[in-house]
Amino acid sequence: GIPMEIIVGKMFKLEIWETLLSSMRAGEVAEFWCDAIHTGMYALVSRGMRRIAEGRDPLEGQKHRCGMGNMFDYHSTGYDDLDELQRTPQPLIFIMELFRVEEPSAYKRDTWAMTKEEKLAAVPVLHSEGNRFVLRKEFGQAAAKYQEAVICLRNLQAKEKPWEDGWLKLESLVTPLVLNYCQCQLELGEYYEVLEHTTELLQKHNDNAKAYFKRAKAHAAVWNEREAREDFLRVAQLDPSMAAAVKKELKQLGERMRKKHVEDRKRYQGLF
Repeated sequence: GIPMEIIVGKMFKLEIWETLLSSMRAGEVAEFWCDAIHTGMYALVSRGMRRIAEGRDPLEGQKHRCGMGNMFDYHSTGYDDLDELQRTPQPLIFIMELFRVEEPSAYKRDTWAMTKEEKLAAVPVLHSEGNRFVLRKEFGQAAAKYQEAVICLRNLQAKEKPWEDGWLKLESLVTPLVLNYCQCQLELGEYYEVLEHTTELLQKHNDNAKAYFKRAKAHAAVWNEREAREDFLRVAQLDPSMAAAVKKELKQLGERMRKKHVEDRKRYQGLF
């Protein structure tokens, strides 16, 4: 339902498309006949596009992020005509319409298309944008900004050796962004999302009181009383300055659980 975007110079999976588009003018429709030597990757590209057109995630159910890796695992694209094209590559005709050409400075790049320097520069901007959305109580938009910043940093971390200086420096930037993201998810009622991300964070940093506090609130919200109490007590142990907040949360948890037990008894009495 929307035009495809190609960044010239990145040589997207079908390199020939970049060559074809570079020969066109804005508003032009053109037909190109391409020999099989240029169309070998078309089946994998088309598979992803078809899934998007069907409203599905193109990476849904995959074991690998790489299309070729998934082909080795599943031996099929999921579409008979594309499987046949994989077995016997052939020339293809592409009909293209060029809607618009943008200068590099005018185009907001996706994370994967950024250089290391661009990703590092984007992180504080995304962080600030997320904070502005929080002030307006637009938690969904804020979470998206924090998540995008985390993705930038994780991509950079993947090129560093774990637990060495470069990796640790990036991790120190990731942690507050993940906590901000989790706070937004708490506000949105996405408690299992919070449990997943705080637990992952605590596996690396088991002394992070704020992560325990957010996880405790998520546990409390989904009626995991024992886990919530354990996490709240761990918060008070790690950071005595949060003792008052923990006491308040534990009191609220106790009241909620008592109310739930009363409601459960009434419900079960009605059944019999």
